Amino acid sequence: MARIVVVGVASLYLAAGVAGEFPLDYAPVSEPDWIRAGVTGSGAHIAKVLNALGNDVRLCTLAGTDPAGLAVREDLRANGLSGAGVVDAGATWLGVVLVAPDGRRMGLPYMAAVNAVGYPAETFHRLAAGVDLAVLTNARFCRPLVADAGRLPVPVAVDVHLISDIDDPRSRPWLEVADILFCSHERLPCEPHEWVARVFGHYPGCQVVGIGMGADGAMLGLRDGTLIRAGAVTPRGVVSTAGAGDALFASFLHAWLATGNPVDSLQAAVLHAGWKIGDPMPGTASLSEGELARLSRVHQVKILVGRWFRPGQADQTGRGARQSVPPPVTVSRG
Repeated sequence: MARIVVVGVASLYLAAGVAGEFPLDYAPVSEPDWIRAGVTGSGAHIAKVLNALGNDVRLCTLAGTDPAGLAVREDLRANGLSGAGVVDAGATWLGVVLVAPDGRRMGLPYMAAVNAVGYPAETFHRLAAGVDLAVLTNARFCRPLVADAGRLPVPVAVDVHLISDIDDPRSRPWLEVADILFCSHERLPCEPHEWVARVFGHYPGCQVVGIGMGADGAMLGLRDGTLIRAGAVTPRGVVSTAGAGDALFASFLHAWLATGNPVDSLQAAVLHAGWKIGDPMPGTASLSEGELARLSRVHQVKILVGRWFRPGQADQTGRGARQSVPPPVTVSRG
């Protein structure tokens, strides 16, 4: 069991299944196919996944004592995530997610009421004492804690979600402290394996880069040149892809800490994320370690292992990285 501190948002979300495709046509009234309410947000979702898999999770988040905040607090308590890390913000994060029939989602997070509230650094320091890993989401309230996390004697894992610029000034503080970095492929300015090379070239402290690629699965790059591709698997079909990246990230971290094996860790992460998106509210449903292991005996994740650079290739990036190349497949598993 790993001890992990997670810093991020806990939101009360409403998810609705819409009948049409994006963009939606205007209608004065449109009855949803289904509707669910629950507590999610990147911080809460990641913490729930890690907790369900058997870790000692310490969540640093903000919540009010308004009706929405009380619902968030009760949900965190029921999931073993309440405590000193849940700090009163005087307001609560809210959100709506619209989900199309094919599972694509359009998130509408409302954070303005809480964005100006700071998180007490002393509380973060107290909860981070003695942990094995620090997980930082890119929520605005986390920004003052990034440097403190970087000084911890443990790895720092960061998910920057939608990113399109390797020098993005908003994301740069997180990028500079990340030992493990995850993101989505949706806005990348290049092919995913090229992004892996760019990250390693720009941020010498980063050792692992993960990319969620939706229906194409996921990709993982290691600083030693290894590139791992995992095919998508959906044991329950696809209902909503909301939070799929959080599930991938958190599940990988659990397996990585437990085994140190990048192939097995990515395999488990893709399987768990693929199972979760079969739920209308993926952020509220997670498997235990035993349940995930049993699922893996039924549903195999195809793994291809290659390289994001060729050994001995000259540096052509000007930033200390080896030039990326289309990775040849060397191993097939599953």
